[in-house]
Amino acid sequence: MDSFTAIDFETATGYRNSICQVGLVQIKNGIVIQEVDFLVQPPDNYYWNRFTDIHGIAAKDTLNSPTFDQIWQHIAPYIENQNVVAHNGFGFDFPVLDKTLLHYGLTIPNYNKFCTYKIYRSNLATLCEEHDIPLNHHDALSDARACGELWLKWLKI
Repeated sequence: MDSFTAIDFETATGYRNSICQVGLVQIKNGIVIQEVDFLVQPPDNYYWNRFTDIHGIAAKDTLNSPTFDQIWQHIAPYIENQNVVAHNGFGFDFPVLDKTLLHYGLTIPNYNKFCTYKIYRSNLATLCEEHDIPLNHHDALSDARACGELWLKWLKI
């Protein structure tokens, strides 16, 4: 696989349609060629305190941010018909994307899904420490970068 996008989402609540940050890292031939980082206003700009405690993003941070349907056109090319990797993707990121797209009446794209958690069977922070990968955990872009590095290590690129 010579090209893939590593993704990560942070959510404002336990509802899977409440994306508040998107991180995408596009990698070709083992080299990062593009990074995308968006703060996103979740539905009604509503947050659960315990989620803000985890990632540090609060309603005041996304008050003037675009909603997911307003940024989808910018991130869709990194996902549609692409190889997409996420850490715990099948348990979190892929369902979050689907539920958010459905919430806004957008079509769920076709893409190839891969999960580094299924390979390594450990949490992201522990893996980053073991593999000496920099991580600002629960920052979507940092988590996506780390996931991309883990995938490259697995591919042995």
